[in-house]
Amino acid sequence: MSTSPTHVTYTEPWLRGTHTDVPAAGRAVLHALELAHEDILKWIDGLSEAEVHAQPLGLPAVAFHIKHIARSIDRILTYAEGNQLSAEQLAGMKAEQTGAETLGDLLVELTGSFRNAAPRIIYLASGDYNTPRAVGRKQLPTSLGGALIHVADHTQRHTGQIVTTAKALKALRAEA
Repeated sequence: MSTSPTHVTYTEPWLRGTHTDVPAAGRAVLHALELAHEDILKWIDGLSEAEVHAQPLGLPAVAFHIKHIARSIDRILTYAEGNQLSAEQLAGMKAEQTGAETLGDLLVELTGSFRNAAPRIIYLASGDYNTPRAVGRKQLPTSLGGALIHVADHTQRHTGQIVTTAKALKALRAEA
């Protein structure tokens, strides 16, 4: 490992010793969201407004994934809390595929979503993870623990899509 002043050591959130007052599963969800946020910011750095909305090689746009992550965190936590989606949440879900929000607006929404999720996750993490929960109109069965873990899993999956799309955009730019 280099000791030069330009070398920066990166420690992933789960190894930083944070959120020690939160039960382990909830702490892991918080760390997964923090890692996702950091990865998104890292990989979209330098993308233009046009690139954020582009669909290289037919991939969904980075803008879609950012909106989807921000809004799905709220929706999944709503189910974890034992509630069903509001009309506003349903409208937001339908609008994820459209829009011409600026990257700045998208990042404000994303950061706000992560910030708003943290206290909800901390509260839910102290509950009984086996408490039944129902998802959607069909009332599909899950549990409080299942919903909490899905927040992390789903967010990480879409973060990976952002990373892949950002890499494709930058590679295509280099070829042009």
